[in-house]
Amino acid sequence: MEKCGPKVALVLGAGSARGLAHIGVLQVLTDHHIPFHLIIGCSMGAMIGGLYSCGTDLKMLDKMLQHMDVNTFFDVRIPRYGFIAGKKISSFLKLMTKNKNFEDLDPPVIMVATDLISGQEVQLNSGLVADGIRASISIPGIFHPVKLDEMILVDGAVTNRLPIDIARSLEADITIAVDVTFCEGKQVNINNTLDVILTSLDIMQKQQFDLVCDQADILIQPEVGGFSSREFDNAGKIIQLGREAAEKKIPEIIGQIKKYGEQNTAN
Repeated sequence: MEKCGPKVALVLGAGSARGLAHIGVLQVLTDHHIPFHLIIGCSMGAMIGGLYSCGTDLKMLDKMLQHMDVNTFFDVRIPRYGFIAGKKISSFLKLMTKNKNFEDLDPPVIMVATDLISGQEVQLNSGLVADGIRASISIPGIFHPVKLDEMILVDGAVTNRLPIDIARSLEADITIAVDVTFCEGKQVNINNTLDVILTSLDIMQKQQFDLVCDQADILIQPEVGGFSSREFDNAGKIIQLGREAAEKKIPEIIGQIKKYGEQNTAN
């Protein structure tokens, strides 16, 4: 059978509140009818990608986040494995994902987590979507880890903040990656324990990002460096910056898809 178009993978990176920019990127890609056949998400990228593939309306999600107090989902407790138990966020995720399994998603999604036992990256693509998201967003020391089989899973950002390599290993023809961490003008503000942990993760992952960022055919970097990882109350501004960054890349994306089609026709 003749191949009708390129296999496009969308890679959504980690970034906590800055990751809300992924919503704006997805809005623009869908508005311009840009096809993507696979989403690979880490941490907040896993959450936004999973919600999108479950059929969540992006405009509704946009409005909801702008009027939501995310602190209501943080069930803080005396820490043993993490300050936040995660039961409230798990219930919210099951509601938002409609209790769907990975097999129900369109397009398919792979979520990245980290196993504390082996120290290895873990790719999640089966079982409940909500459980996959919960594992991928489990910032070590903040969220209680997720136990799965013999593994103890925490945030995928520990091992692979922007998993472009997974898209490449799955033979994507065009990879669009969205980085919300290492954009120009990033500001570092340390005011609490969460800031300390998230900034430490950023520092540890910078070298890995420098190695993989050139592997993406298209790299979108919303200018969200002025926001801290916990500024969920600025959801509207962050989402808008995601839209603006994606709009600038639309001609390049269309050009890549057209170029692939021309090459495929010639062959």
